[in-house]
Amino acid sequence: MISRTRFLPGLSLLVMCLEAMAVGPSAGADWPAWGGDAAGSRFSPLEQLQASNLPQLEVAWEYRTGDAFDSEAARFKQMLTVTPLKVDDTLYLCSARNRVIALDATTGEERWVHDPGVDEADGLTFACRGVAWWRDARARGPCASRIYLGTYDARLLALDAATGELCPDFGRDGVVDLTAGLGALETGEYNVTAPPTVAAEAGVLVLGARVADNRKVDAPSGVVRAFDLRSGELRWAWNPVPPGQPMQDAAGDYRRGTPNAWGTFSHDPETGLVFVPTGNPSPDSWGGEREGFDHFGSSVVALRADSGELVWHFQTVHHDLWDYDVGAQPTLFTWPGPDGPVPAVVAATKTGLLFFLDRRTGEPLFPVEERPVPASDVPGEQASPTQPFPQRPRPLSDSRLTADSSWGLLYFDRQACAGEIGSLRAEGLYTPPSLQGSLQFPGMLGGVNWGGVSVDPGRGLMLVNHSSLAVVSQLIPRSQGQVAGGGMDNGGDMAGTPYRASLRPLLSPLGIPCNPPPWGKLTAIRLASGEIAWERTLGTTAEVGPVPLPFGLTFGAPNLGGSLLTASGLTFIAATTDARLRAFDTASGELLWESRLPAGGHATPMTYLGADGRQYLVIAAGGHVALPGRKSDHIIAYALSAD
Repeated sequence: MISRTRFLPGLSLLVMCLEAMAVGPSAGADWPAWGGDAAGSRFSPLEQLQASNLPQLEVAWEYRTGDAFDSEAARFKQMLTVTPLKVDDTLYLCSARNRVIALDATTGEERWVHDPGVDEADGLTFACRGVAWWRDARARGPCASRIYLGTYDARLLALDAATGELCPDFGRDGVVDLTAGLGALETGEYNVTAPPTVAAEAGVLVLGARVADNRKVDAPSGVVRAFDLRSGELRWAWNPVPPGQPMQDAAGDYRRGTPNAWGTFSHDPETGLVFVPTGNPSPDSWGGEREGFDHFGSSVVALRADSGELVWHFQTVHHDLWDYDVGAQPTLFTWPGPDGPVPAVVAATKTGLLFFLDRRTGEPLFPVEERPVPASDVPGEQASPTQPFPQRPRPLSDSRLTADSSWGLLYFDRQACAGEIGSLRAEGLYTPPSLQGSLQFPGMLGGVNWGGVSVDPGRGLMLVNHSSLAVVSQLIPRSQGQVAGGGMDNGGDMAGTPYRASLRPLLSPLGIPCNPPPWGKLTAIRLASGEIAWERTLGTTAEVGPVPLPFGLTFGAPNLGGSLLTASGLTFIAATTDARLRAFDTASGELLWESRLPAGGHATPMTYLGADGRQYLVIAAGGHVALPGRKSDHIIAYALSAD
């Protein structure tokens, strides 16, 4: 489970982040990284917003990104999932179509827009979760402060933060071609949707990319690359091939079919490590052709930022056949262990399992047990005989669903669900895909998805939102023809394998989940013990199913996005399909406040101080193509009433 190279504890870098510290944004007043900081803590030291004044919290301004919804098809091709950055007095964000936008952080007034002209070929869905920022202490004038963007059509851009103009000394006229070394690519097969990670002490920008699921065996490489912050020159590349194998083929391209890293990375400037969450090799639902290429799949990998050298890796799922890739940013925190503080990192997974690890070595902080799991009955497949289960925290998701425990709003609804569950192979978590159809619970949505966790160090709590939806996973012999597509009712061709994949949510005839509620939760975990401090449903049934359930029942809702914590003891989160932004008491889980959004806020909120001295709370509200509900292009800022 753990593989590592020699690590020297106590070794500190001779020169560490001094330039960055000298010119960095003021603590608390700004939000200079996607997760609030390099650790991805999503915690703000600001305390102006309090439980007592939340009734005075109101919309201060709104902004529309301008992504056109010129047809119903276009509406369902883009996802506004961005968390803006705030540096000095400017917000920086990207639209679903990769337009980079700078706004006055206090008024919401547009300062500049850079449109990279992303190829809008048919069949693509567009997403951009954020940009990266860096200030060059050596530079004066244009591009002394830079915004970096990885685009959906595989380019890396460096922009002048003051004007939005491309930085001519970066790459070729401000652009690096990320398709270099990847070989042949199909439309929409290789995209960047997460913000790059700045490792200032190493002078590099590190990023991976999303590789389309279940298309074929010979998929593009999942290579992780680091580029010089100033010049855009490639500094190093790490392709997650099995140990001892070459990273490149005879033609000099990165070897294909390796696990990709589509999520956001985290970074520890003190140790010079970058923490990379990895996905699984393609195709997702069949591993018979992988030949060991999933050695680094569904893992957290620690690399040296200055060289790309592997330090350790921890695999959360062996031989992943369920698309249980690690999409969440590996959040760094200090674990209050029995023998003193330990620098830690958490791997939050789609299975609903959380692994607390020593970030220096990758060793688990709570015992991890390898348990037997169901074997595959598909010819040519060899599922892993065991999977890792942490002793603590306990699983967030219920993975057992039977015909007797099926759910329905009406009797006939429940009977239909029970009948379908009874026809499936259903043996709990890690039931492999099968020819008859297997129950995958939780499905590939999670558990925990890219929203990840947030940490309140003062209260010693970790907050995590998670979904509970079942999926039917079926392998169809290629001789039986095409797989019907549409929405989530698809899977992929899996070219180069004997099968095609069908993946669909397990829904009743009314379009309601067959697994019993709650379908979404918010959970607080004690850092020291790994025990659950409190847990509550998150969201209502207002947008669940094609016909919303009555009265907004508090059954919880499927969710994508993350939470924000403040030093004043507040937890802010949207994420749910019922299009609400909510505030909870971090210590108790009590719901304190909520506001209706124009669409689902499937993003992570952020906060900062404006030039007027008010604390602002910002959320992107655009909906999501994989979830029900309205679609939009809103950025909404809240603040206490100025009256």
